[in-house]
Amino acid sequence: MRFLITAGPTREPLDDVRFLSNRSTGRMGYEVAAAAVRGGHRAYLVTGPVEIAPPEGIQLARVTTAMEMHRVVMERLEWADALVMAAAVSDFRPRRRIKGKRKKHGGEDEVWVVELVRNPDILASAGKRKGDRVHVGFAVESRDLLANARAKLGSKHADMIVANLVSAFGAERSTAHFLTPEGSPRVFKDRPKGEIADEIVKFCVEWHAERAGKK
Repeated sequence: MRFLITAGPTREPLDDVRFLSNRSTGRMGYEVAAAAVRGGHRAYLVTGPVEIAPPEGIQLARVTTAMEMHRVVMERLEWADALVMAAAVSDFRPRRRIKGKRKKHGGEDEVWVVELVRNPDILASAGKRKGDRVHVGFAVESRDLLANARAKLGSKHADMIVANLVSAFGAERSTAHFLTPEGSPRVFKDRPKGEIADEIVKFCVEWHAERAGKK
């Protein structure tokens, strides 16, 4: 199979020095890419800025912003049999990027007001062109984990949502809940992310084979 995988955070520049981002390290997406290669599949990894060496045997595209990641994923989408959106894509970006470095202009009571606009939802955009492709998304929540993940499953036309608490950011292990349109969630409690990645690849292979068998 051909796996298109996203990983890491995106960075949304405020000026030439500062940016908005999040705590994602990219570990989960990189583990999925490595698991795909171990399984004998082809992997194309679209990665935000991370400090991880890429797995051997993959194709790699490095991006910075959510808009850049959206463009690369949509350009590569038809190539893939499975899309695994493990990246923590910034939901918003500054409406205006300042050229150069913004300087302080007042005293200690100075306020910098930044207007934010929505970034495109990559998984939802891909869902409109889904066809027989397997789509896996991620949900990272601080509360109401399963309810929010279940809502995302339907709204983004995904075959599975992998739900984690925010404590999964930067951790080598996590507890992952696999939610699909049918059945109860499968829970992998306190497992290394490499093992969770193997289960994600296994799901994609089985789901893809089941769809092919129904044709």
